[in-house]
Amino acid sequence: MASLLSATAAVHKRNGAACLPIHTSEGGATIPVMFDGEKLSVGHAEDSSVIDGSGIDHGITQAPWERRFSPYEFNGGTTLAISGPDYAVVAADTRLSSGYEILSREVSKLHPLTGKCVLGSAGCKTDIDQLRSVLDIKMKVYAHNHRKPMATPSVAQMLGNTLYYKRFFPYYSFNVLAGIDSDGKGAVYSYDAIGSFERTPFSASGSGQSFLIPLMDNVISHKNRLDERRDLPANEVVEIVKDAFLTAGERDIYTGDAVEIMIITAEGIQKEIFQLKAD
Repeated sequence: MASLLSATAAVHKRNGAACLPIHTSEGGATIPVMFDGEKLSVGHAEDSSVIDGSGIDHGITQAPWERRFSPYEFNGGTTLAISGPDYAVVAADTRLSSGYEILSREVSKLHPLTGKCVLGSAGCKTDIDQLRSVLDIKMKVYAHNHRKPMATPSVAQMLGNTLYYKRFFPYYSFNVLAGIDSDGKGAVYSYDAIGSFERTPFSASGSGQSFLIPLMDNVISHKNRLDERRDLPANEVVEIVKDAFLTAGERDIYTGDAVEIMIITAEGIQKEIFQLKAD
């Protein structure tokens, strides 16, 4: 009660004066008030029709701030592709994230373009979907014009050109391409964001890339090893892929739930799902 009486007395004392301060990061402002004995109101006095904002510079000189909008969002995920003598294995996890939130646990990051070629993409989900749509249209046009599916090296070049066309506003998509070439050998292509690519023994992209590449350097490229190098069968490579994603899932919060594995051979594509940690 005492505090209410003291507050009322203070308002009476400053009746009509600028007595309600506003504190902001831009500076200070005050609001003139009127008190008629019963109700507290704003702007009743002739000289108090507007709020005094002279202390605010709107971020021009005293307290500037930055406004930013990004059309991209990183939705996480990891992809991995490995080539063999007569096969290629491509894999990706199925988690879709945004920051610290898991949006879905069942989103495929692999997209078959032909019966012998699969695209793996991590990054911004909307850009990946748009890129897939563009590639599908180009594949259909090629099939109608030439009466045959596009060969894997040609798909690799087409993907590089498609990414390069968007170099000034790139697809926020980190891609690997795996398939079987015209000689029946496994082929893996690694890409940057604007279409530069090369054929490599393996490739990884996405949030867990840094965890997978050192392991692949050792077990696939056979770097810094003294034992004899041998050609790995497809089933052994699949087991290596499972171990690699288990490792990445332990260290990367954007990789998890399950890994989708596709084994590409001259006969077609075989699909396998391997469960990962769901936390």
